[in-house]
Amino acid sequence: MKYEIKHILKELRNEAGLTQKQVAKMLNKSETGYASWEQGLSEPNITDLRKICQIYDISADYLLGL
Repeated sequence: MKYEIKHILKELRNEAGLTQKQVAKMLNKSETGYASWEQGLSEPNITDLRKICQIYDISADYLLGL
């Protein structure tokens, strides 16, 4: 499904021209931890969701595919 958070995270990152390592650093996460979100192995918690919305200047609704 296109609107899964893993797809949205990857799309936002690519549009911003950032690497997984750069985004992980902004979120104070390991690169492996961030990569697991984009792979759909885990999902960010509410604190991380807020930070992601701030980084990309998007709403939580958009990030969650609503």
